[in-house]
Amino acid sequence: MSSGDFSLVRDLLARRAYKDAHALCMKAIRSDPNRGEPYFLLGILAADHENHAKAIELYDRAIGLGAAPSEALAQKARSLIALNHRDQALAAVEQAAHHNPSDAASLDTIGVVYSRAGLHERALPWYEKAVETAPGSARLRYNLAVALQFVGKMDLARQAYEACLERDPSETRALTGLVQVSRQTEDDNYLDRLMAAQGVLARRPSEKQADETLHICHAIAKTLEDLGRHKEAMSWLARGKAAKLSTLNYSFDSDSALFEAAISTAEFDLADGRNQAAPVFIVGLPRTGTTLVDRILSSHPVMTSAGELTDFALCLKRQLNTPSRYVLDRETLLGAQQADMDALGRAYIAHVGKTLGMEGRFIDKMPLNAFYAPLILKALPNARVICLRRHPLDTVLSNYRQLFATSFSYYNYALNLETAARYYVGFDRMMARFRDALPEDRFTEVHYESIIADQEGETRRLLDFCGLDFDPACLAFHENAAPVATASSVQVRRPLYSTSLNRWRKVEDELAPAIAILDKAGLLED
Repeated sequence: MSSGDFSLVRDLLARRAYKDAHALCMKAIRSDPNRGEPYFLLGILAADHENHAKAIELYDRAIGLGAAPSEALAQKARSLIALNHRDQALAAVEQAAHHNPSDAASLDTIGVVYSRAGLHERALPWYEKAVETAPGSARLRYNLAVALQFVGKMDLARQAYEACLERDPSETRALTGLVQVSRQTEDDNYLDRLMAAQGVLARRPSEKQADETLHICHAIAKTLEDLGRHKEAMSWLARGKAAKLSTLNYSFDSDSALFEAAISTAEFDLADGRNQAAPVFIVGLPRTGTTLVDRILSSHPVMTSAGELTDFALCLKRQLNTPSRYVLDRETLLGAQQADMDALGRAYIAHVGKTLGMEGRFIDKMPLNAFYAPLILKALPNARVICLRRHPLDTVLSNYRQLFATSFSYYNYALNLETAARYYVGFDRMMARFRDALPEDRFTEVHYESIIADQEGETRRLLDFCGLDFDPACLAFHENAAPVATASSVQVRRPLYSTSLNRWRKVEDELAPAIAILDKAGLLED
């Protein structure tokens, strides 16, 4: 099989013509079983089908048979990070970098691995090199734009999104990103451009149409909000979310089972761990101020933010060897009754230290760690857990307005106002149980509205809870230059503001289904 044939396979893979690509690879292997490239291409095919374990085997085989090591190692790292093996992924990606890759695909893949590991500053130069190598690629421009947004370079991010759209005007994700990093006015906005893109999308069905519709409808809604047309914005959100929800087999029952399993962990009779590390876990529902508190605390000279880590959940899951492919699942929570808390605490600290180089005090800001609060405090006796709370309707609305990653099923509840409200009720019930069961010197709740009303007072209370002296830098959190890869990547670059308070009142009529559910649960004041 010639190099031209391998180029054909790559083209087939890019066009998702998997059957033809597979046939050509197998033909090449029958012709010369000791050539590495067909195994590498089969690895890409396996990874495209989410069979990352098989992909890793194929990449290793390819490397052993002489395939380009930088390319194979970069793709191996991508599959490892997809399986949440962060330490192995980083080792593989550093090996790939050592081989000085020059092709745009490998350069971009190295950036992707660093991004997914939360190392956005390390990812940025690789995206820049990829764009320099293949300046005509819209996809590479998009990845660069997102990285620039996460590290706070908003003007450059805007330019990169525009450059992406110049090369591919149909890239709905870039339109959404452009809207996120821009504040629009009546005289300067993207509404006509977005409406035109939406019209084209409606006339051009594709296998990704639901995701693209969700993106474009969110972008239109954000633009309408900027223009003060809030009720129209809600209509577009409903349209986009309904399109996505229609493609999913989602039931709130699975979320309800998670809440019940998590509540039961507060009753487990488990021996405390002995690790003396004192990490701070910031948890809560999305869009309730978790990133804000992370920035406040990480502005302190002795604190470092590790970002949103799945390490605690993964260490527990690996110890119990539960079979599901989900990081957070009912079986693992219930099985924790048999877990060794000391081993869990040691594994978590070792894992964070090895993969991120964290030393001393650090913050783990994964909102979903709320489900593990009792287990965290058992495994790490010196840890602190801070749970953010916010007005129920502002929380429901903010979750509904948020464009979560379409591949992240834990936030499917936010595709519908009623399930978003039911999720809030379940979360509130879980927190009420934890509040009763957990020691108040190690578990506390902080209200977003209280931080807005008394920034210094609440900052001092947070620092005291964490055993830290007051430092004025914590009041200037917006000057913190560290990357932010959350939904608040734009907002936390600004000083504290109050415009997000009582946002729900602008769309009270549209929130009627959520209001009825929250009111029935007794969570709304008269």
